[in-house]
Amino acid sequence: MQFTQENMDELNILIRYKLSTTLEGIKVHTSAAPATIEATRRLFKKGLVTLEDGGYLTAIGHEAAEHAHALMGLMNPS
Repeated sequence: MQFTQENMDELNILIRYKLSTTLEGIKVHTSAAPATIEATRRLFKKGLVTLEDGGYLTAIGHEAAEHAHALMGLMNPS
């Protein structure tokens, strides 16, 4: 099994969220790349974010974002 481009697009959205606070969300504007807009909508449908255009992470979304950040750290060590 491999990550699909859709998986990668969703992971790229999740790593945009700050994990240090639950009071800061993101907004994906209508002028964003179509893949970004669709990835955000998929995350909303999966229950990981609160709005179709981003918003805040849900509890499960926060957990997923933690894993995404951890994976990014493992793949790109400083």
